[in-house]
Amino acid sequence: MNPYLKSQKIGFLGAGNMAQAMIKGLIEGGISAKNIFATNRSQGKLQKLVETYQINALGSNEELIDKCDIIILAVKPQDLLLALEPVTRAFDEHKIVVSVAAGIRMEKLERYIQGARLARVMPNTPSLIGRGVIGYLLNDDEDNALESTVEDLFAPLGRIIKVTDEDQFEALMISCSSGTGFVFEMMMYWQDWIEEHGFSVEEARVMTIETFVGASLLAAQAREGVEDLQARVTSKKGVTAAGLQSMRELEIERALRISFEKAAMRNKEMAREIK
Repeated sequence: MNPYLKSQKIGFLGAGNMAQAMIKGLIEGGISAKNIFATNRSQGKLQKLVETYQINALGSNEELIDKCDIIILAVKPQDLLLALEPVTRAFDEHKIVVSVAAGIRMEKLERYIQGARLARVMPNTPSLIGRGVIGYLLNDDEDNALESTVEDLFAPLGRIIKVTDEDQFEALMISCSSGTGFVFEMMMYWQDWIEEHGFSVEEARVMTIETFVGASLLAAQAREGVEDLQARVTSKKGVTAAGLQSMRELEIERALRISFEKAAMRNKEMAREIK
């Protein structure tokens, strides 16, 4: 880990699941718990973090911003702007602020956090086990030091991908964050079908999970593209070909594309609803 990061005081405004995953990753990566601070509206979650990782709890967001060099905004999107309103003047050009709140675009963050170096970051749920896809967007695309800091902060959670604008940020969020839920939906159909053919719930669960994990690992390790891998397991007029033909006739691709677009529309609606 970057020696610069080890010397910085890192504050978490919010103590939810993503904050917990990040704190765990930072400490395992060599950041001292004494350099990590947190606030939270619910004292129970905050106390659990303190007991688990021996970090420092603070009494107010103002104190957190004053004390820390890097501030992670990890509260729910609908609560974030309300939490920022009383402390908006506490930020300056020496602070790095990282928002993991969905739906709050960079231009709105800049109105509440004037002067600070800003990044929007979107981790997906597999980040909780270090296998996430984490997209990020900077308010200054030429700030190489900020880019390095963001990548070091989130490296323990998975693969880091820099995006160039809000449209790409939304596409990454829909495909990787919402997309995780779409994959779970498919896995439920898979498991149900297997159970209908006499397997126990646990057997069907294992068969489903291992099929998805195995296919993903094979795709990750192969030199070919996914289309080539599919061709290798598909014989003309064979069993797999029959199933694939049906999937294409049922326009599964079209259904998935509509699902992506519906999620994107809802994301835009939520962004408008956040005042």
